Amino acid sequence: MLVIVAPGQGAQTPGFLTPWLEIPGLADRMSAWSEVAGLDLIAYGTTADADEIRDTAVAQPLLVAAGLAAAEALGILPGAGRPAGTVPDMVAGHSVGELTAAVLAGVLTAEQAIALVRERGRAMAEAAAVTETGMVAVLGGVEDDVLAAIDKHGLTPANVNGAGQIVAGGTAERLAAFTAEPPARARLIPLSVAGAFHTAHMAPAVDELRKAAASVTPRDPALTLLSNADGAAVTGGTDFMERLINQVANPVRWDACMATMAERGVTAMIELLPGGTLTGLAKRALRGTTTVALKTPDDLDAAREVLG
Repeated sequence: MLVIVAPGQGAQTPGFLTPWLEIPGLADRMSAWSEVAGLDLIAYGTTADADEIRDTAVAQPLLVAAGLAAAEALGILPGAGRPAGTVPDMVAGHSVGELTAAVLAGVLTAEQAIALVRERGRAMAEAAAVTETGMVAVLGGVEDDVLAAIDKHGLTPANVNGAGQIVAGGTAERLAAFTAEPPARARLIPLSVAGAFHTAHMAPAVDELRKAAASVTPRDPALTLLSNADGAAVTGGTDFMERLINQVANPVRWDACMATMAERGVTAMIELLPGGTLTGLAKRALRGTTTVALKTPDDLDAAREVLG
């Protein structure tokens, strides 16, 4: 049982796209998606610095486009000459990675996903600018104690990632108080993000994304597609789109996604570009699962072996 996963915001690093542009046709594909996104995705993925690609309005389209490009190089992108026998059993994406997963499942076309993520990134960046907010990763500790401490300080468990990792989001003032009184046996790491994503602070972005999605007619998933809302396998395209829209202001339950993977007998995971984050969580939470993280084109052979 193979699952393909797509990482979320924060996975990007300066220059990560550079070696992939040597693959024939990939630069042309990225150029076409740049036109849809209204951004020079090639420049952002090759020469831009960390601050430039930290911008939510840039990072989100860049990540979705990069993930789809890697999927095409691997031969699993629908509508791009996908060879017979290369369809994964299940797909899932973390946060903005859900748009990448939706394309792999056939719910959206690549162009629809790029257009939607363009609006998602812009709307979330605008919502983040209203109030000074941020996010802090909490590593370790007892989960119930960590959640209680987050609630005590008026924060939101924005990402419940499993494997002993929870990300708290909220105002800078409340995060400072939380950091000064951390949960027992937990390590806190402030994240370099532009705002408190997947919290109530993103409510304005939900409305904007809903408007952008109104002209899109999604198709039902052609394979098992998991939702960040609760880890459930979603069978309807309209249902998945509603979940994807609402997810902007609600916690990501990646722990629940991994629980579903375990229940359904996942034995292998391939993480699309820029890989590493989700396979790292899987190594701790889904022990015994074969994992391949696509970081450079050199990782494609290992991924193809797993794909079969």
